[in-house]
Amino acid sequence: MIKFGEWLPDQPDYMNAGVIEAENMVPAYNGYRSLGEFVAYSDSADSTILNVFSAKNASGNVRLFAGDSGKLYLFNQTGSTLDDVSAAGGYSLLSSERWRFIKFGEEVIAAGGIGESLQKFNVSTDSAFSVLSASAPKADFIAAVRDFVWTANIDEGSGRVPYRCYWSGFNDTTAWTAGTDQSDFQDIPDAGAITGLVGGEYATILMERAIVRATYTGPPLIWQFDKVETARGCQVAGSVCNIGHTVFYLSDDGFYAFDGSKSQSIGAEKINRWFFDDFNFGYKDKMTSVVDPQNQLAVWSYVSNSAIDSTPDRLLIYNYALNRWSYATVRADLVAPFFTAAYTLENLDQISGSLDTLPASLDSALYKGGQYLFGGALGDKIHSFSGDPLQGTIVTGETGIATGNHTIVTRAYPYHEDGDVTVAIGLRGKHTDTVAYTAAGSVNDAGFVPFRAQDRYHRAKMVLTGQWSYAQGLDIEAKKVGRR
Repeated sequence: MIKFGEWLPDQPDYMNAGVIEAENMVPAYNGYRSLGEFVAYSDSADSTILNVFSAKNASGNVRLFAGDSGKLYLFNQTGSTLDDVSAAGGYSLLSSERWRFIKFGEEVIAAGGIGESLQKFNVSTDSAFSVLSASAPKADFIAAVRDFVWTANIDEGSGRVPYRCYWSGFNDTTAWTAGTDQSDFQDIPDAGAITGLVGGEYATILMERAIVRATYTGPPLIWQFDKVETARGCQVAGSVCNIGHTVFYLSDDGFYAFDGSKSQSIGAEKINRWFFDDFNFGYKDKMTSVVDPQNQLAVWSYVSNSAIDSTPDRLLIYNYALNRWSYATVRADLVAPFFTAAYTLENLDQISGSLDTLPASLDSALYKGGQYLFGGALGDKIHSFSGDPLQGTIVTGETGIATGNHTIVTRAYPYHEDGDVTVAIGLRGKHTDTVAYTAAGSVNDAGFVPFRAQDRYHRAKMVLTGQWSYAQGLDIEAKKVGRR
């Protein structure tokens, strides 16, 4: 059996050790799994959603938030509506800004860029957001680091300081007076603007030309700042996502994983060149990224050079446990994880008037309260990847089955689980020729697809539809027919 190896578009098609196309699927240990359609989960906001965030209160109840350029919303499962929970007067985010959220104790805190004051919402008691503290800086980035709220790329009222971090008082989200209660700030003036901030036991500060780690030392210094990565930085803020202290990001020469002390390339000689050819850098501010810990995936959404407009239309998918990649053609303004609010059968009427037209089956996590979902937003609605499987396409590397000779492929045996499959054979006589595919054929009652596909070089394309779940590989039968 020809097993479907890792997707390696940066390698030549001929004798490619993996596959040369893996579209609308997720890398797995021994092949590829299906990816669900991006289906609507909520009713509409006023405009394009700029982030989604969920948090549980002390009683375990889920609060699902979203924000657009003018409002912050709370999801109401009774009608699948997005209820306005903005502070009085609303907001005015710029086109390049987006909301970023953290949970600190019982408070959800939101940063909306340097034009908006930090916002807070107590998930047990509040019905609307309000200003966190009049003395807190406005910021592009926010994180919870130990017992502090951190902000970065900030404005304290006198204009943007893109290389400054500012943190709250010790375990006090309202204390922002430098030099008091361990609150203070730090400038990092020699590495460009801050483009990402990741919290936890220590702070990871991504900058245009460096990565800095801030470690808590206590008074009088409070934090020790170490520039641990100087060979590269992060140019695209939306490329930063993390699982624990492993931070994934896009640098000038490709994708990296930073472990707290050093960066390791994860895309070199695999997908970096493909990505830079595909990525429309003019819309870099529309890139978003997320880690799906249940499936051990890091996912980037971006605008490709083949997009029909400025809406991101491509997902780049990385399985960090297997170090394997795939991609998907999906329109998604935002990718983000969230937990669901519970639906009753009566609530389902708000989604669809018929069980037959629900976006997912009744046993889907889409309807179960507190269930993790990999999702995001498209336009003014929250979405999730919980629909039927997308049509998947996988193309093997090319080979000359009999070196120097023409061969004729007579049979292909595809190995997959569930759904339907067709197979086509790609042919060419020289490496400089354009690949020509045979008509796609379906599996007959004997379990193979019959062909009479003759040429010097061959590849196979498998297209999976319906409720397919796994693509593993295929077998090929071929005969040598001469050197014509």
